[in-house]
Order: sequence, then C-alpha cells, then structure tokens
Amino acid sequence: MVRGRSQAMAKEEYPITQAVRFLREKKIGFTAHLYPFADHGGTHHVSESLHIPEHRVIKTLVMEQENHEAFIVLMHGDREVSTKQLARELNVKRVEPCDMKDAQRYTGYLVGGISPFGTRTRLPVYAESSIFDLEFIFINGGKRGFMVEIDPVALETVLNARKIHAAI
Repeated sequence: MVRGRSQAMAKEEYPITQAVRFLREKKIGFTAHLYPFADHGGTHHVSESLHIPEHRVIKTLVMEQENHEAFIVLMHGDREVSTKQLARELNVKRVEPCDMKDAQRYTGYLVGGISPFGTRTRLPVYAESSIFDLEFIFINGGKRGFMVEIDPVALETVLNARKIHAAI
C-alpha cells in the first residue's frame, strides 16, 4: 500500500462509514484517502486528485438483470462494462445499470459514494478479473470524496467476488 502520501489519513481523520466498519470487522487492512469530491468527476477526478493511475481506481456499479435482481460489478476506472458480455457471463438475457434511487436503496450509500463493503442489502459481487492482477486498488469507502486503498484479494475473501471478463 502507498504510504507517506499527503492524502493518506491517520485513523481518526477519516469518516467511519459502514464500509469502514465492515473492513474492520473482517480485519481487512486499508489506507484511507480523502479527496475533494466533484459531481460527475468520476474515476478520472479521483485519479487526478490522488495522483494515481485511473486503472487502479475501481468503480462500484449497481446493476440488475432482466428479473430486476440487483448485483454489483467492480470495474477499472478507465474501462467500461460490456453489458452484452456480462449478460453472457451471467447466463441471462440482459443486464443494465440500476436507477440511482434503487442503487442507493440497495446499498445504503449515495451515488458517488457507493462501496461494495457493508451494503444495506447483501448483493452478489462480480469483479473484472484483471483487477486481481494489481498489487493494490483504490475503491470507494462509503462516502463521496473517500477512497480506501486495499489488496484486491479482499474482494474475493470478504465479498466472494466472482471474476468476470466484461471490460471494454
């Protein structure tokens, strides 16, 4: 994990979100990073603010399949999800992003601050397989302007994330 950056926060300087509580409970080490949130800034803004490659910034997308069953997809910040390929991988006819209101209801987090950790409703998690090739990743800590830096292995160990190949 990156140490000594000015963005790395001491324990008491970052928000204690449901995601942080979840990571602590599961004994997953992380480094907290705060950045100035910008509406519609996305992963590019996070990358620029924290001076990290956008490929290491992982976005948490809440999606649903044709029967309206919700699930989470974790994807590199510099890549998009092929919904056609994802539907094939999940063996369903189609998948699409959840609307903002449903995403917030399922997760308990505001859009722009959605974390896969500590969601209100336990949702299946699918992660682009190449995420696991990275030494560490930056993923939302459950609040806008707050990322946690973790080992991607945690995605498998505490979320039972299934690897997929849906990046374009």
